[in-house]
Amino acid sequence: PMLGGGPGPGSNIVAAKGCDAAAPAGMDQTLNPFFVALSRFRQRRWDQCIDLCTQLLEQNPRDQAAWLLKLRALTSKQWMDDVEMDEEGVADLLMDDNAVAQAPRPGTSLNRPLTKQEVAGAPSQVVRPVSATGRPLTGFARPGSNRPTTSSQGRADLTTAMQGNRPGTSRPLTSLGRLVRLGTASMQHQDGGEFVRLESLDLHKYAQRPPIAKALCDYMLYYARNPRKALELASEATKAADYKDWWWKARLGKAYFQLGLLRDAEKQFKSSLKDEEMVSTHLELCKVYLRLDQPNSALDQYGRAGERFPGDTHILVGLARTYDMLNALLRGVQFYKR
Repeated sequence: PMLGGGPGPGSNIVAAKGCDAAAPAGMDQTLNPFFVALSRFRQRRWDQCIDLCTQLLEQNPRDQAAWLLKLRALTSKQWMDDVEMDEEGVADLLMDDNAVAQAPRPGTSLNRPLTKQEVAGAPSQVVRPVSATGRPLTGFARPGSNRPTTSSQGRADLTTAMQGNRPGTSRPLTSLGRLVRLGTASMQHQDGGEFVRLESLDLHKYAQRPPIAKALCDYMLYYARNPRKALELASEATKAADYKDWWWKARLGKAYFQLGLLRDAEKQFKSSLKDEEMVSTHLELCKVYLRLDQPNSALDQYGRAGERFPGDTHILVGLARTYDMLNALLRGVQFYKR
């Protein structure tokens, strides 16, 4: 299975139909077209699977199996491991009220790393380049690693908040950033417009059917990029599951995180871990703590996850990178070597 609960190539949600279905034009008459589409899905040939399902839906718009398979194929095509993707827009930067302290102690904030005196044997920060916000460069680049916070100089003023780290060459993303662009770009290739009209769905009805509801929720998050609708569906499905399904609580936390409601996301991830401990949920919760500028809480959570899942590479890399951002280089190297 893929990390983060994404749709995998071997998903068996959709069952094969009978062999009496009419084959679309240009297709081998000896094979069931839905079986061919399902085979293409398992082979990760998303475009061919989508085209075959589209032909089946043109013949019978009420074909639920083809509709669900196309939904899964569209989601799988646009799915990405968003544990590493942590981009913020201008609105998130200007309205960031999650700062715990304006003058944190060294080692308790990503903007106030440890000094040389507190890290024996580590190289001096004088010879190590730092970013525009004062954070030491860690040797790897990923979204969110150079994030300015509320206490950063000039971020409280609208005229200076739009400036990037290198004047004239970069600036923060607009609201929701890459997520909105991915969602709009993916829908432009649909001949009939949007495949699922989310505004007209009866979410309460779909919440009573967990297999379809889970596929629809992933479609909202990864393809349509509509976390608000995903939040509504996950809330209805959580009620239908009597608040005992860890998967829906994790999706609630993911939707809250994309909406910028970090404390609500923290509550949902913790509730999900009480029902079922999963590596992806631990990683999502640690990402919430890092966004809240609480690296020590993230390290504690990584430690609990490491005790539950010893030797997991994702947890070890998370620990190493967090120590690296705090300028605790020797500790980070220990986890990198593992």
